[in-house]
Amino acid sequence: MEIKQYPKIEIRTILEKGTAVQNEDFLIIQDNILGVFDGATSLNSQKFGQNRTGGTIASRTAGAVFKKNHFPLNQLACQANDAIMAQMISNGVDTSRKENLWCTSAAVVRLKEQSLEWIQSGDAVIILIYEDGSHRVLVDREDHDHETLTLWKELVRTHLPGAGKASPKESRQTDQQQVIDLMRGKLADQIRKVRSGMNITYGVLNGEKAAEAFLNQGEEPLDRVAHVLLFTDGLSIPQPEPEPHKNFTDLVRTYLNLGLEGLKQMIRSQEKKDPHCLICPRFKCHDDIAAIAVRF
Repeated sequence: MEIKQYPKIEIRTILEKGTAVQNEDFLIIQDNILGVFDGATSLNSQKFGQNRTGGTIASRTAGAVFKKNHFPLNQLACQANDAIMAQMISNGVDTSRKENLWCTSAAVVRLKEQSLEWIQSGDAVIILIYEDGSHRVLVDREDHDHETLTLWKELVRTHLPGAGKASPKESRQTDQQQVIDLMRGKLADQIRKVRSGMNITYGVLNGEKAAEAFLNQGEEPLDRVAHVLLFTDGLSIPQPEPEPHKNFTDLVRTYLNLGLEGLKQMIRSQEKKDPHCLICPRFKCHDDIAAIAVRF
């Protein structure tokens, strides 16, 4: 792909389904606008037209609005948020209850002559990597899933104490799966609590007007930027101990050494060794991935 202002630009992308049946992630590249979206369905797991989840519809609805590329990004984000609400209403969703709402995280950039216009919502990530190898995460946000993942880690330590070690063989009792199912059941109230905090304690595009106040946005000069990374949380390197603020130093180093595809393969390899998420707490073995790497 060639972008007018940057004829030597190189763009790599990944859009890959995780463990779930549908890929609720989405990405767009339209002229000089690029974005990734991570949809999340309602807690009642209802399906809609063509058996699609609400998260699938939300991410694609938002992406379609941004692809129009005809307004400042903050205006497009507000239009995308309104479009998600319109889709929910047209599909008969009871939008008076937060647990019924579809939502999507978003990270979108627009390349200009000498700068990068950007907007972000939820847990999608934008990282600038400079010519000297240093990097900057444009939104240093607290992980709203930290409390949930910490609880999962504690449940593993309590119910399957041998499973959190590097070699989980010693904990492979015949009833391990039943114990895992029981632990996941105990997370249900915690997950509902986090979801109830949408656009109160953290922001996502879910049709609520309150989402607009949680939009992170800005414009950055590109004179020393060598790479721009945009990705959903499926590209995060698994961590054995949840942290309230994610550290992306290892991710950036791995990307610079192996490239975007190499980074993804390394992450998938680590996840495969921990299929029940007992060593590194997370919601599923493999999450969906939407990622864009821009190299100048």
